[in-house]
Amino acid sequence: MKMNRRAFIKVCGVMTGYAVLGLNIAKEAAASAMDFVGIRQKSVYDADANPKIYKIRKSQDNPMVKKIYDPKTGYLVDGPCGNLSYHLLHTHYVDRSGKVATLKAKGFKLNF
Repeated sequence: MKMNRRAFIKVCGVMTGYAVLGLNIAKEAAASAMDFVGIRQKSVYDADANPKIYKIRKSQDNPMVKKIYDPKTGYLVDGPCGNLSYHLLHTHYVDRSGKVATLKAKGFKLNF
């Protein structure tokens, strides 16, 4: 199909109009999403600052945490970076793919 100059300019004008319209819609959608994020962030910060909701705002002020790390009677006397807390709080990877393959070979269906 042969297109003359006038048709080409018309098509380019229509495509430019749709592109500008699409960009404006995308810009408005992003702006409304960011407004929502700002409102949610403000409400979370307001709730955190409210002493009626959260009486203890810092973990180091929590009496249970103080009791656990107490040097005289605490369970984790060597501190949060000590050997016992490391072993209690960190997990280790165990490769179980061989067992899964064996179960699948036996006909078990796994739902994950």
